[in-house]
Amino acid sequence: MTAAPQLSPAPPAPPASGPLTAPPLPRRLQLVVVRTPGPPLQEEGVPVRLLVPGRRTPRPAPPPGPRPRLDRPARPAGDAADFGPAWTRRAELPDPQAVGRRLVTLTLEAFAGRRPISQLQSLVSPALFQALSGRRRPRWCTEGTAPLLLSSVRVCEPVDGVAEISAVARRGGRAHAVAARLEGVDGRWRCTALQVG
Repeated sequence: MTAAPQLSPAPPAPPASGPLTAPPLPRRLQLVVVRTPGPPLQEEGVPVRLLVPGRRTPRPAPPPGPRPRLDRPARPAGDAADFGPAWTRRAELPDPQAVGRRLVTLTLEAFAGRRPISQLQSLVSPALFQALSGRRRPRWCTEGTAPLLLSSVRVCEPVDGVAEISAVARRGGRAHAVAARLEGVDGRWRCTALQVG
């Protein structure tokens, strides 16, 4: 029996005498913009914000102060042609929260019979005063001897010269809602709508 020949490893290849070459690099990715037909952007100069998951995009800040009123045109000062009531801008009016608290307190005291309803005449519009004079008073205002407590008064100013008041009145452990709309007329706040719940 003859022995199998032993295989020896191949000798290393002789080094190339030319310059060394690196293996070819993979091709770089390129961004290709493909124009797609569609409606143009509303504002071409405004950059588009991309929504990135996990990152919150800041909201634009709201404009300062209430919006201007569009239902009544501004009347120039000293206009002698019109003798009716003139609406007043917010900058020329006092704090609506103090006026709203006073209005709600006086209204509830008048409904409870602690003061005459005529004391509200300078604070409300003529139509509202007539409605309050002929309205039945809420039962919770007139019954019992527990004092009326005004726990919170909140103000919202949707437009210039208008304030919406919401308040919570408490009596005998029960809470009742009161809402009012104030409008700036002739340099002061005047209530034009009132809801007592």
